Amino acid sequence: MDVKSRIDILTEELNRHSRNYYENDAPEISDFEYDRMMAELIRLEEEMPLLRRPDSPTQKVGGAASRQFSPVQHKVPVISLDNSYDAEELRNFDQRTRKGLPESALVEYVLEPKIDGLSVVLRYERGVFVQGATRGDGIVGEDITENLKTIKSIPSEIAYTGELHVRGEVYISRKAFVELNHRQEIYGGQIFANPRNAAAGSLRQTDPNVTASRPLDIFVFNIQYASDAGTDQAPALKTHRETLEFLKEQGFHTAEYAFCPDIEAVMAQIPVWDEKRRTLDYEIDGLVIKVNDLRQREVLGLKAKSPRWAIAYKFKAEEQETRMKDIQVQVGRTGVITPRAVLEPVRVAGSVVSFATLHNEDFIKEKDLRIGDRVIVHKAGEVIPEIVRSIPEERTGEENVFRMPEFCPSCGTALVRLPGEAALRCPNHKACPAQNLRGLIHFVSRGAMDIEGLGEMMMEKLSEWGLVSEIPDIYRLTKEELEVLEGLGEKSADNLIKAIERSKKADLGRLLFGLGIPLIGSKAAKQLARHFGSMDALMDASREELLAMDEVGDKMADSILSWFASERNRETIRQLKEASLNMVSTERVSGENEKEAVAGKTFVLTGTLERYTRDEAQALIEQFGGRSSSSVSKKTDYVLAGRDAGSKLKKAEQLGVQVLTEAEFEEMIR
Repeated sequence: MDVKSRIDILTEELNRHSRNYYENDAPEISDFEYDRMMAELIRLEEEMPLLRRPDSPTQKVGGAASRQFSPVQHKVPVISLDNSYDAEELRNFDQRTRKGLPESALVEYVLEPKIDGLSVVLRYERGVFVQGATRGDGIVGEDITENLKTIKSIPSEIAYTGELHVRGEVYISRKAFVELNHRQEIYGGQIFANPRNAAAGSLRQTDPNVTASRPLDIFVFNIQYASDAGTDQAPALKTHRETLEFLKEQGFHTAEYAFCPDIEAVMAQIPVWDEKRRTLDYEIDGLVIKVNDLRQREVLGLKAKSPRWAIAYKFKAEEQETRMKDIQVQVGRTGVITPRAVLEPVRVAGSVVSFATLHNEDFIKEKDLRIGDRVIVHKAGEVIPEIVRSIPEERTGEENVFRMPEFCPSCGTALVRLPGEAALRCPNHKACPAQNLRGLIHFVSRGAMDIEGLGEMMMEKLSEWGLVSEIPDIYRLTKEELEVLEGLGEKSADNLIKAIERSKKADLGRLLFGLGIPLIGSKAAKQLARHFGSMDALMDASREELLAMDEVGDKMADSILSWFASERNRETIRQLKEASLNMVSTERVSGENEKEAVAGKTFVLTGTLERYTRDEAQALIEQFGGRSSSSVSKKTDYVLAGRDAGSKLKKAEQLGVQVLTEAEFEEMIR
């Protein structure tokens, strides 16, 4: 193949993969493979510069901004980084850096984890968050301000009152990613391949309520632009370390980093981080090595699409080869039929993998997967086992093409595929045993009624034994029935009955979430409970009353009305009332009566609390009608200060905001 043809092929393929990654949030190849193709194209273009095409990906950053959002012109270009994969490439980077500086210059580095998420730029004016945008092509991004406002870790106000543009990476933690996919499976939604896709897809929602329901977080790692705007607060920063500390003081979340006095210190940190990344609660796909001295950065300058003062070191994802023995199908709570691969057990990223998600029929066809194939497996986000690709060259002819079933494997009902959906569904919602069981498991789960001891395995056993077939059956269980069953003794049975009894007092929001009303997640359920106050009021609500809530859109309102219109669902509610379950919002009651000290107030937490975790304290505040914020402003009512409280405490004192000790906080909510 001649050079021109190869350049054409690489250009078109890389542009296609770039669109899939940046614009469609659906990458088809690994970063390593993409970078290998890009390196080949760069080499060929350097050898034959006249053959470089105008649309070459070597001249672009990221992808084009979507038309569904307003364009945002970045004040400072949002550039990408060159990548490296071994020690030699890092040392070559160090040599190039030193050549670009005076001979006697001391070059120090800061090493940061490379968060695998979606890059955004946040703009603040006079201390207020006014706009947020995606990176886009580096010059023009997408205005996603309203979606970014739903992320709690993005401060709405900061102390610095000049104009400030900061860059960060929006991500979803590993634990939250697993829970999100579990919730998506229960509700028949899209199953995300990895945390990066989930974060990017969540931020590009046209409805901010959908974004708000996703567990998004952010690490801020760079100041793009700062102007004092006539104030005396212009940050006099000389190093990147000082920049990170400044960002922390403003209330931004910053990731852990390492200071390295030279390149050898960087090299020593790589195996440390390669091991550490498996224990982090967020996914990283490498490390970023940056020159620490900001003045040296100015001297080194930029290339066409990347800085000369920074480089990314990419970890290679651990992949293993095994055989796919079979493909099974599972029935979700909403009837979605999900295939999964049965694998010959293989150790991947520290654990033995025997199953892998296959998402849907289209996924199997696109990857050309056949039963009996040798396949490459990795863990998406170091968490979810996933098949990367098959190995067709190792086929023997005995492999079988998989076809989705025509009938539900649980109840035998003919499956349907709704227009515009990739998933097959069992429409027999009322009598499908598998859907029933998934609904029961969801009802007792931690996010819903939180009945300790009634986990997935126990619910499966109770269903098999014929003791539980619908939600009200849970509250008809007796100690005598349970203690004679295999694997349960008198003490375990007694504990289960007590846990079931405790769940009757759960707030209405938990009950609504547990009932599994389509499109109603835990946050929406809590808001509905607070707004209407009782189950009866919600059941009798009109469409107009539902839409009067900011959090409820057309589809959500229709889903609620349809669910409560079902006589079967109303009978479930009636039986739960007879079982003495709580049907009112305790949060609404407490907020309207004796808890006025908390209701409607804004709290900021700072320092290390002795009696609560931050999540527990925030949950208490929300339970009694208050809200928590990440930054102190004139609108803050209280600052709850623990041990080693820092800049937020100082700002509270400057603004005259009331500061509470933990004892005072407890007295307030008692």
